[in-house]
Amino acid sequence: MSSIQEAPHGMNLVIEKADGTVYIGRFDSTNGFEVLMHDCDVLEPGASADPERWIRETATYGVDVKHRDLTFSAMGIKSWRPLGDVPKLDR
Repeated sequence: MSSIQEAPHGMNLVIEKADGTVYIGRFDSTNGFEVLMHDCDVLEPGASADPERWIRETATYGVDVKHRDLTFSAMGIKSWRPLGDVPKLDR
């Protein structure tokens, strides 16, 4: 996995953290300590939704924007991937 610092500006990303939090939204930037995203939704650890199903549902129907601008710690990022690379649900 490449560093979040190599993520493309302006692209919708799925960012998964080691604690189980998943962020989906438009990546803006990182200063190495914090990540800034726009038009995001967040799945918190322990939520009743299955994370991978939630990610695929978002890829299929679009981001359910709950945060116009969101900053979070860059520590503990396990992985990131373009939302466009996520397989869509069979409808």
